Amino acid sequence: MDHKRITLFAGHYGSGKTNIAVNYALLLAREGRRTAIADLDIVNPYFRTKDSARELEAAGVALISPQFANTNVDLPALPAEAYRLVEDRDLYAVMDIGGDDRGAYALGRYAPFILEEGNYRMAFVANPCRPLTRTPEEALEVMGEIEAAGGLPFTDIVNNANLAHETTAETVLEALPYMERLSQLSGLPLWMTSAEETVAAALAGRVPGLLAMKLQEKYFDLPEQKGPPRARPLFG
Repeated sequence: MDHKRITLFAGHYGSGKTNIAVNYALLLAREGRRTAIADLDIVNPYFRTKDSARELEAAGVALISPQFANTNVDLPALPAEAYRLVEDRDLYAVMDIGGDDRGAYALGRYAPFILEEGNYRMAFVANPCRPLTRTPEEALEVMGEIEAAGGLPFTDIVNNANLAHETTAETVLEALPYMERLSQLSGLPLWMTSAEETVAAALAGRVPGLLAMKLQEKYFDLPEQKGPPRARPLFG
């Protein structure tokens, strides 16, 4: 798989970009690259990249997330450390961009540096199973809104078609005509197809650029709960 120094994942809310960003950062680390991941989603109050902090740390991936991530603070601040991703050109950087145009505003402060270097990939994560992106035309509209807000044009498309626990290999394969149409409309190539590990195993050799993902887990506490926090997998 071809890698750029900076890889950004953006898409509509619930498209699955955070799971992809985390798994892609782990892939870079497994290949021996010095890697960092930044959560730039200042709209989502959960900052789910933070949920994979232990796994990322164990793999040697540096995590940069806003102050008060995973808290109920409404307006968390992006740390100054995030500029290291655009300044340190020996680092492979992954950025998880907020959903839609409101979440992409945080990208604006980094866009001039990314464009100047010119070694980046801005991937639109497309899931036709989600509301408001059920057609390629709807997805194209969302792409335009994100580009206008973030100041950075998309370069590639990611097929992340899924129906949560009901996802099968056929779910992903049936989305290929959608992706082909979105590619025609946008003029951008389909770079990657992502799927949960068991689904990816069934897709092996059937789609190019396959990323097998371990689904991220969201840890949460219940008032009556005793012992360690419970976890549930995140989809979409």
